[in-house]
Amino acid sequence: MKTLLAVTSLAVAVALNVRAEDVYKIDPVHTAVGFSVAHLVINEVKGRFKDLEGTVMLDDKSANKLTGITGSIETKSIDTGIEKRDNHLRSADFFAVDKFPTIAFASKRIERHGSKNVLLGTFTMHGVSREITIPVTIKGPIQDPWGATRIGLKANLTLDRKDYGLTWNKALEAGGVMVGEEIEIEINAEAVKQQSAKQ
Repeated sequence: MKTLLAVTSLAVAVALNVRAEDVYKIDPVHTAVGFSVAHLVINEVKGRFKDLEGTVMLDDKSANKLTGITGSIETKSIDTGIEKRDNHLRSADFFAVDKFPTIAFASKRIERHGSKNVLLGTFTMHGVSREITIPVTIKGPIQDPWGATRIGLKANLTLDRKDYGLTWNKALEAGGVMVGEEIEIEINAEAVKQQSAKQ
């Protein structure tokens, strides 16, 4: 009897400590992943990726506390507004989209730094995976006019494209190179809460 009570108590304790999560899906229509990179030393080229998806998990007891994020981007959807340049970026000189069709991120751990959630996870681009950190600010949740629950996410980070094998460049006679090595990335996203199986 004592053994049965001990096992039952342990099971209850485990059940009470299981973390419940709210699941949100990224809304691609209201999400932008933009980037900028130095061009000819004196200017910046800006662009974005148009096709993406992702899942955001929040602690159901704390609406702005992240518990996990996964996301992926279709590399062929790169858009800088110039077709010739976009085709070059899709080529083997840069993203090699036929060989590496996606850019992906999956969080492994979340830390809280003030009002920000700092994601530590694996970022994969051009066939190379590296551990990175991404500070993320959460806004909401709010209810939209159609009855859905939404959150907003904002993140900024800097990547060195050489770390991912994106090394194409040309030296300039006046000094410097045609394309910068550091890429500034800005993410502004909305995500919609999903209904649980019990609802």
